[in-house]
Amino acid sequence: MAMVKQLLEAKGTGTNYTVDSEATVLDALAIMAEANTGAVMVTEAGKIIGIFTERDYARKGELQGHAAQSTAVRELMTAQMVTAKPDTTIDQCMELMKRYHIRHLPVVDQDTMVGMVSMRDVVDILLEDRESTIKGLENYIFATGFAT
Repeated sequence: MAMVKQLLEAKGTGTNYTVDSEATVLDALAIMAEANTGAVMVTEAGKIIGIFTERDYARKGELQGHAAQSTAVRELMTAQMVTAKPDTTIDQCMELMKRYHIRHLPVVDQDTMVGMVSMRDVVDILLEDRESTIKGLENYIFATGFAT
């Protein structure tokens, strides 16, 4: 089974986008839009203290009276993050995302963020694994004379 480490290697060295906790929600949204990502890590004095996602904004932002241009991102961020490690399997990532209803998993190695895994990343690799299994089974069936 594929591990997060392999997924991050396949993705290449990407940027881990962050925003300071005192920045406005609008600043965070601008970073996310420019980076084409659905989440940014929130930092304070250089340390990660939370994650801010599109879902945080959609559920806690304007609908609850928080104007994006004047609300600090720390007010809407999720402080209790669920994380993965490089040796976490892709199936375990899927289970974490399903259990906690999240779409982004920061990957942490020895208290340092080394990447971000999205639901799309996980689904893509699971589909690739299943397609590979199907092809292997088809090759096995046809090579041994079994027919359907």
